[in-house]
Amino acid sequence: MKHITFHLDFISPYAYLAFEHLPQALEGLTYNVAYRPLLFGALLKHHGQLGPAEIAPKRTWTYRHILWLGRERGIPVQMPATHPFNPLPYLRLALATSTDGDINRHVTETIFRDLWRSGGDPGDEARLAALAAQLRLLRDPAGDEVKAQLKQNTDEAIADGVFGVPTFEVDGRQFWGFDGLGMLRAYLAGDDWFDSAEWATADQRPALRRSNR
Repeated sequence: MKHITFHLDFISPYAYLAFEHLPQALEGLTYNVAYRPLLFGALLKHHGQLGPAEIAPKRTWTYRHILWLGRERGIPVQMPATHPFNPLPYLRLALATSTDGDINRHVTETIFRDLWRSGGDPGDEARLAALAAQLRLLRDPAGDEVKAQLKQNTDEAIADGVFGVPTFEVDGRQFWGFDGLGMLRAYLAGDDWFDSAEWATADQRPALRRSNR
């Protein structure tokens, strides 16, 4: 049985869509999934990137795109009242339900759906408290142990080359994005392309250097 690590941040609409679509995308295959929260903003900072919502035209496209994808795939989507928002309270809440850095599908679903189906304000503390009451907490979400766990998850992902969410990691290979689910399925189904030179050497070519002139 193949083991998939699903790197996610609740701020990402594409991670939400991928979470919802995963069972359908991998239907008929045998696998298990570890859902691993990390801080997307730290990935962006490490790689020197802006988030999609920090580039005005891309922000507009992203929101239209996710609403379209939800409509096309039959996944309910209602934008949060504010976006981007601070995901830290939700990431820490999720990790407080676990002791090893991974969370189960129920916790992942509960938080994702609260954020991406209700249209509410993610910054509403009463709303966060109500969400916490639905979950079985094993640790203090505001405690140092949970904060350290989130940092560890993020640092380990960066060390492994993760640059965005959602990222699906299996057998040391990474598949990024909602539109990477088709590749993930093909790999799990045994497509021999993933053992070919095309996979192994796709990036082995010089990049054009920019001139300052």
